[in-house]
Amino acid sequence: MAMVKRLQEILDSSGVKYEVTPHREAYTSQEIAAACHVSGKAMAKVVMVKRGTGFVMAVLPAACKVGVDRLEKIFGTSGITIAREHEFAGLFPDCDTGAMPPFGNLYGLEVYLDEELANHQRIVFQAGNHQELVTMSYADFSRLVQPKVAEFCSHA
Repeated sequence: MAMVKRLQEILDSSGVKYEVTPHREAYTSQEIAAACHVSGKAMAKVVMVKRGTGFVMAVLPAACKVGVDRLEKIFGTSGITIAREHEFAGLFPDCDTGAMPPFGNLYGLEVYLDEELANHQRIVFQAGNHQELVTMSYADFSRLVQPKVAEFCSHA
């Protein structure tokens, strides 16, 4: 399976440099990072968060967990929950379940990015499938996605 078409189109039409790295099939971001010899701190994972009736894309290092209490402070609302795959699968019809790239803007979603990722020069993420990673500069990613950068990673 190739990279999701809408992702490839935005990358190519924006003229950004990126690399696609195939990897053996893996499902958790930590497994993928290990398979590709990428630091779990530089590998971005996407966690879908429910805020009211809508969804928000939270992007954080593979080695972290979402600090729901921190997101509630950032959003200024309580009752934030981590969405289950069956709840949001329909939002990403062109992606393998759970392998969506951190380009929420391509799917009409707000993107919140943990500041730990913003401190890296490069960002590595799934290409919409369970067999490929995309690596690109953080500056280009930030310009294309315009994520809201905040601190919500929990190492607990």
